[in-house]
Amino acid sequence: MKSLTIIDTFGFFFRSYYALPPLKSKKGFPTGLLTGFINFIFNLAKEHETDYLLFALDSEGPSFRQKIDPNYKAQRPDVPEELLKQLPVAISWIPKMGFKELSLENYEADDIIASMVRCAKEKGVKVRIVSHDKDLYQLIDDEKVVLYDPIKKEEIDEEKCRLKYGIEPKYFIDYQALVGDSVDNIPGVRGVGAKTAAKLINEFGHLEDIYKNIEKVKPERVKKLLIEGKENAFLSKKLVTLKDDLFKECNLEEFKLPSVNPIVKIADELIDYDMTSILSRIKAAPVIEKLEKEDEVKFETVILDSSEELKKTIDSIKDDAIVAFDTETDSLDTKSAKMVGFSFSFDGKKGYYVPVNHNYLGVSKQIPLEEALDAIKKILEKRVVGHNLKFDFSLLYRGYGFEEKVPYADTMILAWLVNPEASVGLDSLAKRYFDHLMIAFKDTVKKGENFSSVDIREAAKYAAEDAVLTYKLYFKLLEELKNQGAEHLIDEAKDVEYPFINTLVFMESAGIKLDIDFFEKLLKKTERKLEYLTEEIYSYAGEVFNINSTKQLGRILFEKLGLPTVKKTKTGYSTNESVLNELRAKHPVIEKLLEYRELFKLKSTYLEPLLKYAKKDKKHRIYTSFLQTGTATGRLSSKNPNLQNIPVKTEVGREIRDGFVAEEGNLLIGIDYSQIELRLLAHFSQDESLCRAFEEDKDIHLETAIKLFGEEAKEKRNIAKSINFGLIYGMGSRKLAQTLGIGTKEAKEIIESYFASFPTVKSFLNSIEMYAKTHGYVETLLGRRRYFDFAHATPMQMAAYLREATNTVFQGSAADLIKMSMNKIKKEILSEKLDAKMLLQIHDELIFEAKESEAKELAERFAVIMENIYKLNVPLRCSVTLSKRWGSLK
Repeated sequence: MKSLTIIDTFGFFFRSYYALPPLKSKKGFPTGLLTGFINFIFNLAKEHETDYLLFALDSEGPSFRQKIDPNYKAQRPDVPEELLKQLPVAISWIPKMGFKELSLENYEADDIIASMVRCAKEKGVKVRIVSHDKDLYQLIDDEKVVLYDPIKKEEIDEEKCRLKYGIEPKYFIDYQALVGDSVDNIPGVRGVGAKTAAKLINEFGHLEDIYKNIEKVKPERVKKLLIEGKENAFLSKKLVTLKDDLFKECNLEEFKLPSVNPIVKIADELIDYDMTSILSRIKAAPVIEKLEKEDEVKFETVILDSSEELKKTIDSIKDDAIVAFDTETDSLDTKSAKMVGFSFSFDGKKGYYVPVNHNYLGVSKQIPLEEALDAIKKILEKRVVGHNLKFDFSLLYRGYGFEEKVPYADTMILAWLVNPEASVGLDSLAKRYFDHLMIAFKDTVKKGENFSSVDIREAAKYAAEDAVLTYKLYFKLLEELKNQGAEHLIDEAKDVEYPFINTLVFMESAGIKLDIDFFEKLLKKTERKLEYLTEEIYSYAGEVFNINSTKQLGRILFEKLGLPTVKKTKTGYSTNESVLNELRAKHPVIEKLLEYRELFKLKSTYLEPLLKYAKKDKKHRIYTSFLQTGTATGRLSSKNPNLQNIPVKTEVGREIRDGFVAEEGNLLIGIDYSQIELRLLAHFSQDESLCRAFEEDKDIHLETAIKLFGEEAKEKRNIAKSINFGLIYGMGSRKLAQTLGIGTKEAKEIIESYFASFPTVKSFLNSIEMYAKTHGYVETLLGRRRYFDFAHATPMQMAAYLREATNTVFQGSAADLIKMSMNKIKKEILSEKLDAKMLLQIHDELIFEAKESEAKELAERFAVIMENIYKLNVPLRCSVTLSKRWGSLK
């Protein structure tokens, strides 16, 4: 079904103006509304997949409604001057970008919309009206017409109308006739409110039916109000009823989307208004995706199942060719997986599949493993591109003894550099950039089976498609980065990200040993404590129930024990952690519940799964998988199992880390960047006091305390520490007050005093926010970017985005530093054949394992690398500890 999107133009502009901060160009011209408008066009494809688009406008003169009632819209407030300045510019951009606008003398935009809705419905075209104006609720018709609120990003259908107003959309003009509208000066019936109006409509129907049954209206007071207000009621209905017959005929083809990128057409004006960031972002996500797609993805699948054909094809690849490469395996665990086949493409027109180890009844001819491996070695001599090559390389290194190879490119990483918050899966990228729906793995491999059981012809289609799309995607993503003005990230990827793939493989293959006996004792201890807590909770409750059931716990707390209800959900009482924390002082059972939950989570999330993982391995080592593209800031995340988020605030959480140990005769080495965020703050802000403190290797928290509290500095060092770290991440006075257990007023005074003591810091933190708002992104030390959709942000989202922008600068830059350090240390370990393993990266900390006799020397050597990896304006410093157990590393 085709669709038409109609923009309630002035309504949209007004809402955009009030939703965005007061942005201005360098010359002082307001640009908030204009920024919102362009961001809307930029996100058009993502939010409005449509065939036709129309901007509806009010006519310049009065509408026919003023003739019906001169008071109509007579009391509207004055429009802000900054909004008035931007309106003509925004309106002029509509035709310049190639869009169609429609207005008609004596009529309002709402009448244009109603008439176009009628036309579209007659032609079987679905309509989406971009507006939050309640006057348009009367047009809602499920499956045919919906409203869309561009700020809240939600569709408004019949159900939402019923939920909000208690009536069907078809009665909306009757509802407005009764309640009136003070904004538009529509009188309605004095004394009749929203609930009364809804009740009358649901009982009698339309306005005419209500008055036909006026004698049945109860109570008498309402009947009297209706009789007295009858004239105003029907006048109001006439005013709110939209005209839907303005066009005898309409040709929707006039409103087809423009054939070229709309934003490019007004590039010169965007530059004049200092809105250049949108031009660099045009390719970060297609402006109108339909128009940005390339031709349909077409390719030929070629099965290479003869040695001669395989050799001939491999030999035909030029030395400088880009070759997209992918393996297919019988498992996702590269420690045990076997290669089933591999695919490649070097022109984007043909995808080749080499079957190696398919295993089913009647399987056809395949390539012997040794010949397949020889072919792969030759492919890896070319400029190899893959999507998530960490998996393929890990398989080849671990399973088949391949020597390490730095890839030419990885499209998963490139996609992450283009937009670190969007999905980087190949399926998702194929859809986003080529409008191509890839063959799903679940449709290729039957449940309970693996890739080796797939028919070679079907396997070839699936695998060849992976190679061809990876090939095409590589060139597309390079183009994206260039058009973003982020070409420098191509070099960053080559220098840091691609070598880091091998660093992660190196680290993942090492694993870390678990002390089985220690863990089993800890598990039993935790289970005994849980049993004890369970009995205590039952005692307080006066009955046995399922503590892990929200419904049963809610009944006990709020019905049986009579505690005050803090929050309710659709399914009943909320018993989440924040609710329980609010109830701490209300009943002793709450403390026990919180302790129970913490222990139960540690048992089910860490103790039991980690024991299971360790027992699978002969050496009792656990091998986590690190995600290079798992966060927007650039920090690593880990999974299967997640070893980065083991809690350390509770006793059992700390004991879990004690269960990770070095092999007999070895030690664990912990090297942690000292106060890395504060050093980066000093580097970026160049604050004289901060820089001097770090240069002279002083206690930065004590120095801050001295500046803030003078003689009381030593006693208040911890307060200074909270402030130092908290303010980097946007901590306000309320949060500081909660953290320190002081009043909000005192916290506010401390913050003001801090910024007065470090004025350059405040101006730098403000500059991050300003840069983010102006450019739509922030950059890390190495120029990685994170984009923010300020145009569609609510005030709460805006505040969150600004916090995240600051967070990204510091966390992202710290991630840059530790990645570079890891690459260099790993290179040194391999090139000099050092007897050391890199085991884990926990944000700003690296953990190694080495022989006891060499551990101290190696630790110092690795620390020197970390401290000199990048020249900052202040020295980088590391703390080093050695221990048999992870929990003892500080």
